[in-house]
Amino acid sequence: MSSNPSGGGSFPSPPGGFAPAPVLSNRRNVELLLLAIAVAITTLSLLLVEASQEHAITWDLAKYGAAYLALVTVAHLAVRRFAPYADPLLLPIVALLNGLGLVMIHRLDLADQQSAAYLGQEIPSPDATQQVLWTTLAIAGFIAVLVLLRDYRTLARYSYTVGLCGLVFLAIPALLPSAYSEVNGSKIWIRLPGFSIQPGEFAKILLLIFFASLLVAKRDLFTSAGKHVLGMDFPRARDLGPILLVWVVSVGVLVFEKDLGSSLLIFGTVLVMIYIATERVGWLIIGFGLLLVGYLFAYQVFGHVKIRTDTWLRPFEDYNDTGYQIVQSMFSFATGGLAGTGLGSGRPSQVPFAKTDFIIAAIGEELGLIGLTAVLILYLVFIIRGLRTALAVRDSFGKLLAAGLSFTVAIQLFVVVGGVTKLIPLTGLTTPYLSYGGSSLLANYLLLALLIKISDAAREPATPKKRPTPAAPIAAVRPFSPKPSSAATLK
Repeated sequence: MSSNPSGGGSFPSPPGGFAPAPVLSNRRNVELLLLAIAVAITTLSLLLVEASQEHAITWDLAKYGAAYLALVTVAHLAVRRFAPYADPLLLPIVALLNGLGLVMIHRLDLADQQSAAYLGQEIPSPDATQQVLWTTLAIAGFIAVLVLLRDYRTLARYSYTVGLCGLVFLAIPALLPSAYSEVNGSKIWIRLPGFSIQPGEFAKILLLIFFASLLVAKRDLFTSAGKHVLGMDFPRARDLGPILLVWVVSVGVLVFEKDLGSSLLIFGTVLVMIYIATERVGWLIIGFGLLLVGYLFAYQVFGHVKIRTDTWLRPFEDYNDTGYQIVQSMFSFATGGLAGTGLGSGRPSQVPFAKTDFIIAAIGEELGLIGLTAVLILYLVFIIRGLRTALAVRDSFGKLLAAGLSFTVAIQLFVVVGGVTKLIPLTGLTTPYLSYGGSSLLANYLLLALLIKISDAAREPATPKKRPTPAAPIAAVRPFSPKPSSAATLK
C-alpha cells in the first residue's frame, strides 16, 4: 500500500476533478405526470357515462375533455413558472377532484334532460358547461394569486384590513332584504339580476389570514399562564376576548343568516389555529363549551335551528317535507352499496340538489362505498400535504396560515359528509372542488394558490451565503524592505 506523501490523510482529487453537485429536482415533471393521469381518468369517466346511457360519442363531449385538458395545462405552466418548488401533489389532487365533479354534473345533466323529455318540458341547458366556465374563472384567479403574490408574508402587513373585509363580506347578506340574499332558507347570497355570489366563501379565507397574523403578533396573550386544572392549563378570563369575538361572529352567522355550516367552519378553524399556536387543550375545552352553549341557545330561540335538529333526529316523521332530502340521500347510499351501480347506471337525480349540497350522495350511489372512500382518501392526502407544508415552512405566520387552510378543507369536508350521511344536522355547505357552483369553486382555488405559494417557500432550497474572503495572516505578508539610500549607492 502506498502512503499519502502529504501525510495529512486527505482524499486525493481524481484526474478529471470532482463531479458537480446534482441539481435539486423540483418535482414538476412528477406533477405533470399526475395531471396527465387525472385528465385520463376524467376523460374515461365521461366515456363510461355516455356508454352507460347508450349515447354516441359527440363533439359536445369532446369539448369538455379538451377544455379540461387546456385548463389543467395552463395551471401547471403557471405553477412551473411562479412556484417551481411547490408540492407536486396539491394541484393534481384538485384537478382530479374537479374532473370527477365535472363528470358527475354531466351525468346529472343527462338525467335532467331525460326527465324533461319524459314530462314534455323544455330541455334545460347543461350545468356542466357552466361548471367549465366557472373552472376557467377559478384558474384565472389561481394564476393571478401566483403572479401577484410574490411573498405570502406581505399579507400579514394588511391583516386588520383583511379581517375587516372578511367581516363585511359576512355581514352583507344578513343586512340585505331576503329577496336579494335568501336561497333555500339561508341568507348567504348577494343576488342581482344576472349575477349572484356567496361572499362567505371568500370571507373564510380573509378571516384565516387575519387570525394567523393576530396569533403570531399576540402569541404571548394566548400563552399566558392561567389556572391549572386536572393537568390542563386554562387561559385567564381577561385573555378570552379573541375567542369570544369569533364565537359572537359564528353565532351571528347562525342566527341572522341561518347558515349552520359557515358558523361551524369559521369557529372550528379558528379554534384549531389557536390550539396549534398554544398547544393547550384548555382552549379546545373552552371553545367546544362555547359552541355547545351557542347551539343550545339557538335551538331554544330560533325556529330554523330547531327544525334542522328535529329533522336530523327524526327524518322519517316528515318524509314528504323537511326530511325528504336526507331520506333520499340515505336511500342513495343504500342503492350504491359496496361497488355502486356504475357511472350512468343509477338514479342520483332523485336526491334534491344532487349537483351541489348532495353530490357526495350521488357519488356514493354510482361509485359505491369503494369509490366514495377513494374520493375521501384524495381529500385526506391533500390535507396531509397541507399540514406537511405547515411543518416545513420556516416562519410562524406561514405555519399557522397553511395549517388553517388545510383544516378549513378538513372541517368543510367533515360537515358536508356528516350532513348527507346523517352524522350531524344538514348544513348546506358544498363539497370543495366537486360541487357545482361559482363562489365555492373560485374561493377554493384561491385557497389552493395560497397553499402552493407557502409550499414553494417551504421547499425552496436555501441559497448558500457567500463567505467573505478572509484577510491574509500577518505571517504571510511579505516583509517590507526599504530601498537603499542614494548615499549608500554612491559608496
